[in-house]
Amino acid sequence: MRRAGDTAAPDRLVAARLSGPDVVRVGLAGLRSRRTRVLLSALGIAIGIATMVAVLGISSSGREDLLRRLDRLGTNLLTVQPGDTLFGERARLPRSAPAMVARIGPVTSVAATGTVDASVRRTDRIPDEITGGIAVRAASAELPRTLRIGMRTGTWLNAGTGRYPGVVLGAEAAGRLGVERVGVQVWIGGRWFTVLGVLDSAELAPEIDRSALVGWDAAERYLGFDGHPTTIYERSADAAVEDVRAVLARTVNPENPEEVQVSRPSDALAARAAASGAFTGLLLGLGAVALLVGGVGVANTMVISVLERRREIGLRRSLGATRGQVRLQFLAESLLLSAFGGAAGAVLGAAVTVGFALYRGWPPVVPLWAPAGAVIATLAIGTAAGLYPATRAARLSPTAALATV
Repeated sequence: MRRAGDTAAPDRLVAARLSGPDVVRVGLAGLRSRRTRVLLSALGIAIGIATMVAVLGISSSGREDLLRRLDRLGTNLLTVQPGDTLFGERARLPRSAPAMVARIGPVTSVAATGTVDASVRRTDRIPDEITGGIAVRAASAELPRTLRIGMRTGTWLNAGTGRYPGVVLGAEAAGRLGVERVGVQVWIGGRWFTVLGVLDSAELAPEIDRSALVGWDAAERYLGFDGHPTTIYERSADAAVEDVRAVLARTVNPENPEEVQVSRPSDALAARAAASGAFTGLLLGLGAVALLVGGVGVANTMVISVLERRREIGLRRSLGATRGQVRLQFLAESLLLSAFGGAAGAVLGAAVTVGFALYRGWPPVVPLWAPAGAVIATLAIGTAAGLYPATRAARLSPTAALATV
């Protein structure tokens, strides 16, 4: 019997609380007991995360390379070509068109090429019908500066050599003809022309790569060129590109501006960037499917773990562990398992990105949000995969769990 004035309260059992480090240690202990299964489950998560990080990294690296190329080549280049007449025939640009374009205020440089009715062959022994897909064009002296093309070897046409049988080959044309040095001769239009140089690749004007370029005067004198340009290239101040574009057709052909086509070559590169973005979305979807499969593997591992460790769960419950602590233990194991897989996948994806970018000559770019997104994704997968097994483990009664054989 309690005496009067005795204020001592009866003892009550209080469940011990698990600190953060304790939860991590308990979770790691559970994973160490079945390392092979944990490794295979983490591998599924790693593959999904690596796929997503690599796709984002490779896409970003390719886009960065494209943007750098655009910055180097410039987006202020416009091309002018003849369109069709009212009767469906091919129109012709006036001979004075390049000079007229050069008079536009914001225009900084102008160059022109004209298609010549001739073929180029390595020797005069090759039949006329075999052209190798190489066009012969008359070219003005300002072409390399306007297109920002360097010389791979030799020199470009000048006021002197442009009047005589000399030719400069585009990068692809030189390869098809097997020309590797200057001074050799090629057969053009029934006479020999001396190779004066070979151009680097013209990214904004791929037709130049497949061409043999002769001087304007030489084309008229030796190859019957009529002097009408077929393509005009112009550069202007960046801020004035659209204004120049609006007046180019009327400047080139004031009488029939509708017969003139104006285009912007850099738009094709920008379209490639947009197309690569759409392809990236498809690959990200495939990576998400792989990540989902990995999450199912984690869930399967955790469910089997609960079934195999019922006696352990019952023992812990009989020693005072609460349902919340059991639930937290299994949820921590799922999160740690997913985190290991996610970390490995992020590192693997970044390594693949760097290796592929260096192989292609791109600047390696891994968006900072990609690893952060990988962490968030793995935590979400770990939570979703471990929630049901953890809840199922917490609902086991100590008696039923200890009675399991």
